[in-house]
Amino acid sequence: MNTETVLLLETVNFAAEKHRNQRRKDPEKTPYINHPIGVARILSHEAGITDVVVLQAALLHDTLEDTDTKTHELETEFGQVVTRVVQEVTDDKSLSKQERKRLQVEHAPHCSHQAKLVKLADKLYNLRDLNRCTPDGWDAERVQQYFVWASDVVKGLKGTNSALEKKLEELFRQRGVQL
Repeated sequence: MNTETVLLLETVNFAAEKHRNQRRKDPEKTPYINHPIGVARILSHEAGITDVVVLQAALLHDTLEDTDTKTHELETEFGQVVTRVVQEVTDDKSLSKQERKRLQVEHAPHCSHQAKLVKLADKLYNLRDLNRCTPDGWDAERVQQYFVWASDVVKGLKGTNSALEKKLEELFRQRGVQL
């Protein structure tokens, strides 16, 4: 096996361990790990991304935010570059949900190219998931509000990857949301 394959397998294993007891908010309570794997797959399969750092960051993108993982742990396991990209896409959970969402819109244009790719794929995955099924406790209005907010984030990521942006534009168009 080549080094990059080994790195990706180690990253998948780390993320799976960290997210092992978590579930998505959909009615089926899908295992959470499906999400970061799906984000990495969107990048590799649909956007043609082969940059191992981006794929690792996609697999790890929710570990700092949603698990007990610490920054130093990621740095030790995966290095400074991967950790930096993960930090760029991590919300500060000590802030209110409204403030976190505002900051995502504000910070999106200033992220590194690698972090922008992860953000685009993450938004694409989440929007497709919302179209597939409504999370427990969400009504149609909340889903639509998520689409509107996501479009504001995506506006700040324009020019990052045309393949992902076209797929997102189509989802927004179907919802009547301007990009």
